Amino acid sequence: MPLRVLLSEEQIQRRIRELGNKIDADYPEGPIYLVGILKGACFFLADLARALERPARIDFIGISSYGKGKTSSGEVKLTKDLDVSIEGADVLVLEDIVDSGITLSYLMHVLQQRKPRTLKIAALLDKPERRVKPVEITYVGFQIPDEFVVGFGLDFAEDYRNLRDICVLQNNP
Repeated sequence: MPLRVLLSEEQIQRRIRELGNKIDADYPEGPIYLVGILKGACFFLADLARALERPARIDFIGISSYGKGKTSSGEVKLTKDLDVSIEGADVLVLEDIVDSGITLSYLMHVLQQRKPRTLKIAALLDKPERRVKPVEITYVGFQIPDEFVVGFGLDFAEDYRNLRDICVLQNNP
């Protein structure tokens, strides 16, 4: 399928460094827990962790509302839980893209019950016009139009995740 570059690798890396500087300024003491939502956020998490000057602890959580399609099924399920307790910790949930907000709204409710000291969201991409459930995103990489994107962790049926750029998938099936 043809691809059109929406955000180049250089644009993405520059913005991640800016987000890292902001997060360092906002969390001046102690470690921060970066919780990546699998599988899409793994690239964002790795690059953001390297952009931070402060200690960062890393964990992953798996959650799904998409299945194999391109739109949310609306049914959310936890597919992998955290390996550590986040009670009393500063936690930053990293998401590749916030679309409908259904998945992230559910996840934030689950994590809030675990009593972290702080719980915020960093999203590489935000599609606010697709929002169904309200979600407060503290750190946004880029706001993008309502187009289906792949690359830098984002996939279509598990393909395209390894692209260095974020591209619009054209002529969608």
